[in-house]
Amino acid sequence: QVQLVESGGGLVQTGGSLRLSCAPSGRTSSSYAMGWFRQAPGTEREFVAAISRGGTTASYADSMKGRFTISRDSAKNTVYLRMNTLKPEDTAVYYCAARLVGSETNVRDWSYWGQGTQVTVSS
Repeated sequence: QVQLVESGGGLVQTGGSLRLSCAPSGRTSSSYAMGWFRQAPGTEREFVAAISRGGTTASYADSMKGRFTISRDSAKNTVYLRMNTLKPEDTAVYYCAARLVGSETNVRDWSYWGQGTQVTVSS
């Protein structure tokens, strides 16, 4: 079992920045690829970014490239999502997730989920 706890959400103005954190726990949490998804009201959960087990490979949804950065600190056992130049359309609940296999963009392939953290970008 892997438990995930997100933090760092909040209210920010357009153009601002936030850093989300995800602290996985469990004996094999380091064996999982980690990712971030988001879900706005009335929409499906969408892929934001993912990072490999070793933290050497990162990938992003096209609309986040250049603005968001995912990173992984193995010493702290924490995954981060740095979000810059935030826009009102970035407003959503952001979820941390963990997976062993499958497609990084397929919600069904992610095995474990956090409870989510709200990000609100005001115009």
